[in-house]
Amino acid sequence: MPLDLVGVGIGPANLSLAALASGVDGLSARFLDRSPEFRWHPGLLIDGTTLQVPFLADLVSLVDPTHPLSFLAYLRDKGRLFPFYFAERFHIPRAEYDDYCRWAVKRLPACSFDRDVTEVRWSTAQEAFEVVTKDETLLARNVVFGVGTEPVIPGALSGLAHHSADYLAVRDSLLALNDVTVVGSGQSGAEVFLDLLRRRGGGLRWLTRTPAFAPMEYSKLGLEQFTPDYTRYFHGLPEPTRDALVPAQWQLYKAISADTIAEIQDELYRSTVGGGWPDVTLAPGVEVTAARGEDTAIELTVRHIHQDATATVKTNAVVCATGYAERDIIGLLGPLLGARDAAGRFTVDAEFRVGLAPGVTGSVFAQNAERHTHGVGAPDLGLTAWRSATILNAVSGRAVHPLPQRTAFTTFGLVRETGRAM
Repeated sequence: MPLDLVGVGIGPANLSLAALASGVDGLSARFLDRSPEFRWHPGLLIDGTTLQVPFLADLVSLVDPTHPLSFLAYLRDKGRLFPFYFAERFHIPRAEYDDYCRWAVKRLPACSFDRDVTEVRWSTAQEAFEVVTKDETLLARNVVFGVGTEPVIPGALSGLAHHSADYLAVRDSLLALNDVTVVGSGQSGAEVFLDLLRRRGGGLRWLTRTPAFAPMEYSKLGLEQFTPDYTRYFHGLPEPTRDALVPAQWQLYKAISADTIAEIQDELYRSTVGGGWPDVTLAPGVEVTAARGEDTAIELTVRHIHQDATATVKTNAVVCATGYAERDIIGLLGPLLGARDAAGRFTVDAEFRVGLAPGVTGSVFAQNAERHTHGVGAPDLGLTAWRSATILNAVSGRAVHPLPQRTAFTTFGLVRETGRAM
């Protein structure tokens, strides 16, 4: 008998789906991950770092705040509700979020680790997908991919640099060097730079292509671009418009929290007490165009974008905070995929269903792999529970988790979904 759904990958996206699915009567589900256990960005659990979204962006609360796997339920189970109450924290430590997720995993028997999915194929005879691992083959009417992202290192630095995703594993070795360069000015780059600044004091360089070390858009109306309302509006735009919008919205998801910027400036200021300037370089508008290793050093060729001037810089190590790319699901689905968009990407409908080839009557859903169709909110934790509920409603054919029709004060577009003009 086929399962109702199988989830491939267990990050926060499919963990949210597993949590919300656990309360749906009669729904059968399994979730598989190739890793031996759940860990959330272990290389970036730096002391003092916090989530950039409020604690309500947990696995379930923005859909069902009474769910037994909410963050507040986790605190109650740990006997920490009163300390949390008095701490008055809206943004929780990153390490605490990791601990919360691992607490939830232990309460979800449908989650299995050390299960590497090698193939997903369609069985016409069974009218179900065959999800293949080395240990078993599961039949499922629906498959949900939540395989997350993987670190990206620019080609010029390939084989020469560490990625910020592995920062804590290499931090001690970085502290022993004379000169360290951080490349990239998103939140991860800022956190790595700040941690090194506090521990090293000097011999530190921070380069970024962006024109400034810019704060993330965090105004209350600006944040409405991370609502279901905006996601639906974005999905309805023409493909060329969507493709032009995503890079233009970099300050929504690739910039730095104002608090982290303030901490960096405070640390730099403290280093000037008594006179002098820190042995630190912060250089925006600079890209690395080439690199080569020589003995214990790396020589970087850098270009200032606005000046169109080049220079060479020698450093002992480079940490790239250059982002992540969605992991490939095309390789697992292969011939099951249907028509592609103009850029060769798979299509994703409003319910996160991937376009499949004719004859495949089951559904495949994508989580955190749909930025090209749903916008910059795709990887945002604040939309995770809503997306999971949307998928569960589609799988169940009914509103097992009722969702609000309106979530933003802003009207996106000239006509609302109700058909009424603005």
